[in-house]
Amino acid sequence: MAIVEVRELYKSFSRGKESIEVLMDLNLDVSQGEFVALMGPSGSGKTTLLNLIAGLDSPTSGSIIVGDQEISSMSESELARWRTRNVGFVFQFYNLLPVLRAFENVELPLLLLPMSTKERRTQVENALELVGLADRSRHRPGQLSGGQCQRVGIARAIVTDPTIVVADEPTGALDSKSADDALNLLELLRSELSKTIIMVTHDPHAAQRAQRIVKLEKGRIANGGAPSASAPYMPNVIVG
Repeated sequence: MAIVEVRELYKSFSRGKESIEVLMDLNLDVSQGEFVALMGPSGSGKTTLLNLIAGLDSPTSGSIIVGDQEISSMSESELARWRTRNVGFVFQFYNLLPVLRAFENVELPLLLLPMSTKERRTQVENALELVGLADRSRHRPGQLSGGQCQRVGIARAIVTDPTIVVADEPTGALDSKSADDALNLLELLRSELSKTIIMVTHDPHAAQRAQRIVKLEKGRIANGGAPSASAPYMPNVIVG
């Protein structure tokens, strides 16, 4: 079952009088519980595609359906509300607030939802336990290693129980061991919690941890959405 459906997607930007086409006639399905890596050279459109699927931007034309909602037709305010409940974000440089403790950083997305203090505490504690940082909940980012900060970032991404998790170069700022730890966590989210993960990466090692690698070239899917060599493939319809 496809949880993300992208159809006939076009995205262009204006630069003065010139129109720059970034994505062209792109079609992509991602299944529930699938881990997909988006790869391609700079300017290929992979981050633009990730942002569109995450509801951070709107397409020039075409449709994007996530779950049972067509997000491509939503207004900016509707997208903001939708993202709060449906998308978990993992960033390259963590995007943690340095003045807040790990617990408070993870709690931030929940403050936008109608939840009691007790409910928020339970979900934050569960998320930190899952990433192995229950004993670091009162530490601020400056007291944590880069790998631990990324694990706090992953806890924050899943604390709302989102429909999809999007990760933009999640291992780009990490050493090899911390990168493996972060990728192990993403795989755990997929295998144990059936989370759907879409990851942009330049790192072939990181991409091989996904079930499927989708390569973009000049705004189009270049490889038909091939399975990763090191992970089982879950079939999807891909037309580039």
